[in-house]
Parts: sequence; structure tokens; C-alpha cells
Amino acid sequence: MSDYKMNTDCIHAGYMPANGEPRNIPIVQSTTFRYATGEAMGALFDLEAEGYFYTRLANPTCDAVAAKIAALEGGTAAMLTSSGQAANFFAVFNIAAQGDHVVASTAIYGGTFNLFSVTMRRMGVEFTFVDPDCSEEELAAAFRSNTKAVFGETIANPALTVLDIEKFARAAHAHGVPLIVDNTFPTPVNCRPFQWGADIVTHSTTKYMDGHANAVGGAIVDSGRFDWKAHADKFPGLTTPDESYHGVNYTERFGLAGAFITKATAQLMRDFGSSPAPMNAYLLNVGLETLPLRMERHCANARKAAEFLTAHPKVAWVKYPGLPGDAHYALAQKYMPSGTCGVVSFGVKGGREAASKFMAGLRLASIATPVADAKTCVLHPASTTHRQMSDAELAAAGVAPDLVRLSVGIEDAEDILRDLEGALAAV
Repeated sequence: MSDYKMNTDCIHAGYMPANGEPRNIPIVQSTTFRYATGEAMGALFDLEAEGYFYTRLANPTCDAVAAKIAALEGGTAAMLTSSGQAANFFAVFNIAAQGDHVVASTAIYGGTFNLFSVTMRRMGVEFTFVDPDCSEEELAAAFRSNTKAVFGETIANPALTVLDIEKFARAAHAHGVPLIVDNTFPTPVNCRPFQWGADIVTHSTTKYMDGHANAVGGAIVDSGRFDWKAHADKFPGLTTPDESYHGVNYTERFGLAGAFITKATAQLMRDFGSSPAPMNAYLLNVGLETLPLRMERHCANARKAAEFLTAHPKVAWVKYPGLPGDAHYALAQKYMPSGTCGVVSFGVKGGREAASKFMAGLRLASIATPVADAKTCVLHPASTTHRQMSDAELAAAGVAPDLVRLSVGIEDAEDILRDLEGALAAV
């Protein structure tokens, strides 16, 4: 773990050039690496030596950026993936397989909900979805003897509910399983879930970490604190020999600090191939260097937009956890006292038709699927990112039919508010 502050780690963590080496992380744009002997390469395949032999499994550029993200989250190991969706899939499938069960919050991104409720269910992994605001008794009732993990989002996309990390961590640990938290929206600048009991953190680095909508990517970070050996019967993939990889026992060979990420790389990345491009990792690192500066502006602008929308007569409701009076304001102050995120959800009076008119009237903001980058954009989730969900599922996820997701950028706040005012005037 780094001794530096967040602002410094965003710039320097993960890569320290030696005398005469490039100051910036080099882009190692090569699929393969040369060795003088087969024995030397064989040691890499046996996980007995450090190094690189094929970029699908590991690459120096990607590893340096992963190490930076691990430092930002306060973890012991990390890996990059080709997308945030791949990161969430790997994080869960690394410990839950056919016949297993996972508890997940209902308030999660629509793509993640579909991954869990449809695709992974077809793979034999069952999910029980619980309201993030449920009582501890209701949460405990969701567990089964074959439960292998608990999953939630720090700030849900786009419902903007705040996960009570400590409550979910207590329940997970009481049943001998880890808590996996998607920390995409607040980023480690505003929240570090490991400090509150989470065990694994995931990110869609496509969002604020990249910050400029340049490169799709994901990341998984391990806290190194969950004791897989203490629950060896639940996690044989980590505590018994892996016959698909020379019989390696991950916890014995790599300890608690490295077992989870090593298994995900040697097994899942090997077989699914959701590897990040070195160029994308380089672009991600460029974004990470300014992450604290941008998050401060995103949060300040979003707070102003939320206040403006709350006072507007054509707006039916506003959801922003950084706004006093919000249902999750107290939790946001507990876990994210320095700021939440730059996303505001709200409804326009008149429902779906009014929301469409509002979005059509915007000039500065774009109607776009991506979220959480430098440019302000809007989306109607019920007809786009969450359109595969039924009305009941939408309600459980906190996504109202009239919900407009406003991703507030880092433009001048006055220009953003003037754009909102003009669009609402056209409704």
C-alpha cells in the first residue's frame, strides 16, 4: 500500500521509472515476448517466475495501471479487463460456479442485472436480489448454504441509492462469504469500500477513471483480507489444486494477498480472453492522473444542477445523494463526505413524453449511452440501458419510467444550468 496521498498516487503509483527510462508509462504494444530458453518460459507458465509471455494474460502497460488502481483503492492486487461488464463477471464467476448462489442488491446497473439474472443463471449460478435499504433480518434471510458472495454498487446506476457497505459486509462475513462492491460512480477519490468492510472492488474504468470517453475498460481489486482458507469448503477453486493449471493451489502459492487476482488471470482471462489493449490502459492512466481534479468539479457542478432542478416547477422529483434531504444523504455523508458523483437522476412532469421533449431541447448536453465523462450527457434508462427489465424489475431497481439520468460534466456550471433551463422551457 502506498504511503502517498490520493492526489499523488493518481500520478505516480504503479510505475516508477529507473534512471534514463521513460517518465510516462510506456505502451508495450506487443502480443508476445521473447525468451532465450524454453525452460525460462516454462517457469512463467507454471507461475513460478514473474514476467510476460502473452498479452492476453499479462502486459507491462496493463499491469502498471492495475497496480496504480490497487494503490488508489488500498488493495493488494488488481487486474484490468476489457470492460466493466467483464470485471463484474470475473469477480463473481471467480468464486461462484454452477450450483452456487449469490446475493445481490436490486439497485444495480441494468447490464449487470441482466448478466446476473439471465446469462449467469443460464450458467447455473442463482441470484437472490434484495432491496439495498432492507433490514439486516431481511438481508440475512436471503442467504443459502451455497451462497458464495454478496454484490452491490456503492452508488447505484442510475437509481443513485447508496449502499450501506458496513451492513452488507457484516451479513456477508457472518455467512463466510466476501462482499464485492462496484465502486464506479464515486471512484476511490470519494469512497474506498475496503475501509468499510468490502473485500473485492470492481470498476468500469470507462467512466470517471478514464474520464474522456476514450477507452472501454474495467478493473478488479482485491483487498487481500478475506480469509479463503478459513472457508476452504466454500471456495475449493482457491484452496485446492487447479488441475487446469498444473495443479497450482492459489492460496498456498500466492497467499491471501494474491490468490484471487492470480486465479482470475490464470483461469478466467485465459479462457474468456476479455483482455484490455495496452493502448487503452495507457489512455486510462492519462485519465487517472487528473481524477481528483475532475471529481471535485463533477461533484460541484452536479450539486448545482440538483439544486436548480429541485427548485424548477417543471421537475417532478430529483435524486442526488449529495443533496440534503435526499433519502440517502446520511449514508452518503458517512461513506462519501467529500462528494458523491456527477450523476443526477430526475423526472420531468408529464412522464416519458415530457422527458423526450426535454432531452430534444438540450443544446450543450448530448443524448448518449455513456455516463461519467467530461462532457454533460443525458439518457432515458427505461427505454435504453434498462429496456430489458420489466416494470416490476425497474421499480425494484429504483428506475422510474420517467427517470432522466443527467451526467453532469466539467463545463462551466452556468452554461450547464442555462442549457437545462432552455430545455425545460420547451416542455
